Amino acid sequence: MPRALLVGLVLGGVGAVPLVANNYVLSVLISLAMFTGLAYAWNIISGYTGYLSFGQVTFFGVGAYTAAVLIIKLHVAWPLASLAGGVLAALLSVPLGWIMLRLRGPYFAIGMLGLSRIAERIAFAWEPVTDGGRGLYLPAVLDLRAVYWAMVLVVAALVGITSFLDNSRFGLRLLAIREDEGGADNLGVNTTLAKLQAFVLSAFFPGVLGGIYAWHVSYVDPVTAFATQVDLTAVVAVLLGGAGTVWGPLIGGVTLSLLAEFLWARFPFIHTALFGALVVATVLFLPKGLADAFRRRGWLAPGRAFLRRLAARQAPLEAAPE
Repeated sequence: MPRALLVGLVLGGVGAVPLVANNYVLSVLISLAMFTGLAYAWNIISGYTGYLSFGQVTFFGVGAYTAAVLIIKLHVAWPLASLAGGVLAALLSVPLGWIMLRLRGPYFAIGMLGLSRIAERIAFAWEPVTDGGRGLYLPAVLDLRAVYWAMVLVVAALVGITSFLDNSRFGLRLLAIREDEGGADNLGVNTTLAKLQAFVLSAFFPGVLGGIYAWHVSYVDPVTAFATQVDLTAVVAVLLGGAGTVWGPLIGGVTLSLLAEFLWARFPFIHTALFGALVVATVLFLPKGLADAFRRRGWLAPGRAFLRRLAARQAPLEAAPE
């Protein structure tokens, strides 16, 4: 009952915020929701599948530019333009994933980082569409409540999808790839298809979030659309909360965003150093993230994927049938 009550209070608070909050508070919460959503998307390909990516911002930028162009030149409504940004990002991720997922370990991470830099250069050079370094200006947003709800709905969808992964055969296949891809392939798992599906899923939602972000800030340029800091913030949020878990990205995203805002407000000249020191300390002393610490204290129920991994460590492996 206490957990159900807590969930009810959280949902009630999320619903009540737009009724009482000013634009500053809404902007902070929109940013919080955006980075939490990006953390969840990164968690799919890196936390569950084990492919460390430093290039998911590529799809964020593609979504931002797609939405901006559709809104400015074709006068498409921003929710539809944001969804179109996600669809285009997902379509691009199919050939890109088929190529990039042939790489493993640090080679995949570096390859994805290079991909994001290539996308940034294309945005600078493709002036007839992107206006180059000048960027694209969108109509100013006066009411942030719709943007807030859009971000919250994306995060809610990602929580549901991650919960499905944690309780499904597809999620188990991704975990098998993360632990031993060669072994998973030998046991009959179609690792190529599973990895590509996870990659496409982790590209669609950053594309949608990029489109919403473009509408929110009313401006898109190559530097901000493909900023490495966007990727790094999502990565740190997952590591802080707990990779490969349902609630880790949410815990990490909320904690990271609120902590960064607090330090910036109280210590404007040294907030970056303090923030970095706290993150390093958390990673050193809580290598499995805050979600694991909460689980050990009984504040979070263990997911089925966690129980499967625990049982696998405690029981001997059975011989595979011939």
